[in-house]
Amino acid sequence: MALNGIASALTGSKLRVALVGLVVVAAAVGGAFALGVLGVPSVAAVNNSFGDVTNETTVVETDLVVSNPNPVGVGLDGVSIDYTVSMNDVEMAAGGREGVSVTSGNSSIAFETNLTNDAIPPWWRSHVRNDERTTVAIDATVTSDLLGRSANLTRTREVETDLIGAFTSKETRPVNADAPLVDDPVLYVNETRGRWGTVSETQTPIELEFDVYNPNLEPYVVTEIGYDVTMNGVEMGSGSTEAEYVIPSYGSETIELTAALRNERLDEWWVTHLDESVNGHQVSDLRIEFYAVVELPSGEEITVPLDALTYEETIETDIFDEGLHQGNGTGSEDSTDSDGGTSDDSGTSDDDGNTTDDDGNTTDGGGTTDDGTTSDDGNTSDDGDNTSDDDGVLPLTVG
Repeated sequence: MALNGIASALTGSKLRVALVGLVVVAAAVGGAFALGVLGVPSVAAVNNSFGDVTNETTVVETDLVVSNPNPVGVGLDGVSIDYTVSMNDVEMAAGGREGVSVTSGNSSIAFETNLTNDAIPPWWRSHVRNDERTTVAIDATVTSDLLGRSANLTRTREVETDLIGAFTSKETRPVNADAPLVDDPVLYVNETRGRWGTVSETQTPIELEFDVYNPNLEPYVVTEIGYDVTMNGVEMGSGSTEAEYVIPSYGSETIELTAALRNERLDEWWVTHLDESVNGHQVSDLRIEFYAVVELPSGEEITVPLDALTYEETIETDIFDEGLHQGNGTGSEDSTDSDGGTSDDSGTSDDDGNTTDDDGNTTDGGGTTDDGTTSDDGNTSDDGDNTSDDDGVLPLTVG
């Protein structure tokens, strides 16, 4: 009995010592944190890239660097990481890690999150509505359970594209019927204009205008203009006008056409945009082909492929600043840490389209014709016989 009493006393004493030890350690940790001896782990850097892509999901590969300012042996196990990627406030991917162990100094942690391709259409709508601009935001938060504190890093990147800007052109292009007993060209397209329409849940419209001139003695009737739009070969939309346009002899008329992209095809296009084997990583070719149905003075209707009006534009993006290429997609980057510090890598460009070489010389890309108009390629021409009509369009006639 005496021995059992002694053993119980010793056991109780050991438990009390252990509890006191834990209290002392906890107090020491808390006191050290209060005195600034221990610091909260923070995010020092975050790098992203796209991994495997399927018809349903896109893998986002992340390499996150956590900086632990504390000495070895403090025991900062139980660190958790939360991570979110959004584009124009549309959440694209989210994930995290629990129970991460970080040593003193910097620790690199690699993990993957899945981007659901269903998020591509909502992002696309926001991109077009925002004048083809996207803010890519990456939010990473590191939380220490031991210290009961967290630190975060927000990294943003601006991505811009210009898919249809080059459609606006004053280049004169002939429309040839290539048909028997028909003198070509039957019409001229003297100017084209394009802009985005109002984006809906189902469609992204492109509002197009064609200034058409008739160089013939008889009026021509354009009963239909049709279009086909593809992006990296994916059929995005097709259709035609419903109104007829009469082009008077030696006169002009503006033809309007709405080419609508089907938003339901955007996730399929997205797969090709990231697939390097299709057109290069984050590279897409937009192509719009047109045809016209023209009623001749004889009453005969002919379908004319408008090959001269075929529109092609290559778009390149670098959403995560992987340094892929420099092209029609541009970006600038800001990073804000938990201390509120910000860095900016953006640049500016000349709004007039002037180009400056390495020696500081500036070249003006514009040229002026004798009638006071400016040509797109800077060339000047005058045959001395051409005059402008009432609309200011230079008539082009068959000699």
